[in-house]
Order: sequence, then C-alpha cells, then structure tokens
Amino acid sequence: MKLDKYKRIGVLSLIIVVSGIFGWVYEFIFYYFNGGMKEFYWRGGNFLPWINIYAIGAILILIMTKRFQKKPLMVFLISVVVTGVLEYISGYLIYELQNGTRYWDYNTEILNFGNINGFICLRSVLFFGVSALILVYIIKPFCIKLAQNKNSKKFMIICLIIVSIFLLDEFYNLYFHKLLNLPRAIEIYKSIGFHFM
Repeated sequence: MKLDKYKRIGVLSLIIVVSGIFGWVYEFIFYYFNGGMKEFYWRGGNFLPWINIYAIGAILILIMTKRFQKKPLMVFLISVVVTGVLEYISGYLIYELQNGTRYWDYNTEILNFGNINGFICLRSVLFFGVSALILVYIIKPFCIKLAQNKNSKKFMIICLIIVSIFLLDEFYNLYFHKLLNLPRAIEIYKSIGFHFM
C-alpha cells in the first residue's frame, strides 16, 4: 500500500526520532562497558536522549539503499560505506573546525580494531551496517504500518510535533543557547551530577 505525502512526512519524522534515540541508547550502553562498567555516561549534548548523527545516517541509508531493499547484503555493505564516510567526515570536520575537539575518539575505546585516526573503526561501521538492517527491515516497516492505520493529517501533525521537539532541543543546544545566553543541556546535567564521556 502506497503512502500519501502526509504519511510519508510522518514516517520520515518518526524515523528521524527513532534513529537518534537508537543511537543514544547504543552509546549509553557501549560507554558503560567502555568505561569499565563502573558508571553510566550521558551521551550527546541535548536534554533529550537523542544523537543527531544517527538520524542523519538513517536518512542517508534510506536514500542510498532504496533500490536494494530486496538485497540485505547490499543494504549492509552500502550502509557500512555510507556510515563510515559520514562518521569520518563528521569527526574530521569537528576536529578541524573546533580546534582539536573530538566528540568520539576510537583511539581510546575498546574493540577499536581497524581504527583510522580515531574517527572511524571497523567495529563501529559493522555495527552501523547491522543497525541499517534493523532500520530498513524492522523500523521503517513498523513506522509505515503505524501510518497506514492512522488518519493522514493527524498522523503527520503528531509526528511533526514529536520531531520538532527533538529538533528544537538540538538547535537550542547548538545555537539558541548562545543567542539567549542560557546554559546548554550538558552544563545543566553536569551540575546535577550526570557524567559525560
């Protein structure tokens, strides 16, 4: 069954939210083990449990694998390449544009085989490839099924409200806090005892 434009917008909005949350959960768990299973670390720089690069990666995966939906191996391989390039370019640009800042550094992490300059490693891109299979064959169909059972405009409005909340959080912590001279999520969370890595 084909989706109308409202439902397609709603599905895309849901995928953006779910993918960002999925990435946050993965990192929350991984860094617990990476830190010696002593404490949990809040990941990302937002109030909500969401990491933007996972949402960006999900959209790129859906675009780049659209013609190969019936070939899981191709979806996996394309996703490994796409996410590897995204992660390397993002890490490199952050490092260069923010005076050596790293939001992740595979030089200091466990299971970092295939590490290239700390920006990507084989473990991460293989995980992203497996995650792409979950996205394409579980998350996307679930979102589509959800959309099919709802009124088009109501579904789109609800999904847009949800994604807008997450994106507002993102833009506040990237830009608006400077304009408004307010603290970022990371500063507030640190002040109440959250640990970041």
